[in-house]
Amino acid sequence: MISKNVTDFLDERFFLQELNSRTKNDVLQELMRPLIESEQVQNAELLHETLRQRELMGSTGLGKGIAVPHCRSTLVSRLLLLVGRSSKGIDYDAVDKKPVHLFFLIVAPPIEDNNDYLPLLGKIVEIVRDGRKRKAMLKAEGFKALVRVFEKG
Repeated sequence: MISKNVTDFLDERFFLQELNSRTKNDVLQELMRPLIESEQVQNAELLHETLRQRELMGSTGLGKGIAVPHCRSTLVSRLLLLVGRSSKGIDYDAVDKKPVHLFFLIVAPPIEDNNDYLPLLGKIVEIVRDGRKRKAMLKAEGFKALVRVFEKG
């Protein structure tokens, strides 16, 4: 069980209100940008390649407009969660073949003190499967409103 709430991992610097990307490859790069700008990632190209390789194993586009790209990497020193939204939707090779509107990028080191990586992934999936919460996240006017949606769940 996750020792913290999803909100404990949310950071306003890592919230992208409106993604501009149109392709899967581009959205991975756009999602990484705040992590690079905040110097949370040691090598952007290598992290991008790690995420791409993870996607080749199976799309993290879960369906219902949700994707949770994730990986473990020595390029980060702590678990990072980034949230991005696309009102138009992005073709992400989701299991239901529909465009993705909500992205939750999770990157964690290979070994973490609290082992929050998989529980966080599971908790996000559980929350976004709730149609009301999913819609509320898409309509949230900014970071604080998004946090409130998570606090209710």
